Amino acid sequence: MRYVLIFITALLSSFAAWGNTVTAAQDPWPPFVMKGEVNHQGISVDIVTAALASQGYQVKYKAMAWSRALNEVKEGRIDILPATWFTQDRTNYLTYSDSYLENSLKFIKKAGDSFEFDGMSSLGGKKIGIVRGYGYGDEFLSADNFSRPEASNLVANLKKLLAGRIHLTLEDELVAKSLITSKGLNIDDFSFTNNALSINRLHVTSGKANARSAELITAFNKGLITIKGNGKFNEILNRYGIKQ
Repeated sequence: MRYVLIFITALLSSFAAWGNTVTAAQDPWPPFVMKGEVNHQGISVDIVTAALASQGYQVKYKAMAWSRALNEVKEGRIDILPATWFTQDRTNYLTYSDSYLENSLKFIKKAGDSFEFDGMSSLGGKKIGIVRGYGYGDEFLSADNFSRPEASNLVANLKKLLAGRIHLTLEDELVAKSLITSKGLNIDDFSFTNNALSINRLHVTSGKANARSAELITAFNKGLITIKGNGKFNEILNRYGIKQ
């Protein structure tokens, strides 16, 4: 009888632990999402992990291609995306958290190119490499005066840019510079427009098909307030050299 009770206790404990586990997935997007050690998996992953830990949840993060991660979360097979930009279309299937940081989405060009972004009309006739499934904003994605060939990631677009196959690509400037240096490309081969296409707020999202969607987003929002109040939020930013 004693062994039966021990088994039941262990089983209940494992169920409780499972219930407090949150699965997360996203493509590597340094310095916000990285394949690093615990507590150094990227700014976004570390913020999400700390916020949810303050509410009693444990985050298990897995790296995968953005389009696959988005679909897995949309279908409810994975709980959350740690770093998501807002688009109106995604509100049909994703629940959004409060925002926790911002990205400045700028155009990347070859060094020496005099192009400067000045509204959608300035993009006329351009081939602008985008990453499949990324949310660049409805105006940009619906404009018909330029083309948007897709690639699976930013590095592929940077190589296409150097080869002259596209005129521009675009990404958050901090993310792009981190990827350029980490992938062995020469930062001096590229330059950024002064003007941004948009300033995009970062959110945690969970698929509405997931029964825990509202619960997890509420927990993150509460946890975000907690880690901002106890100094953990700024501690994470400082760890990556980011000043608020």
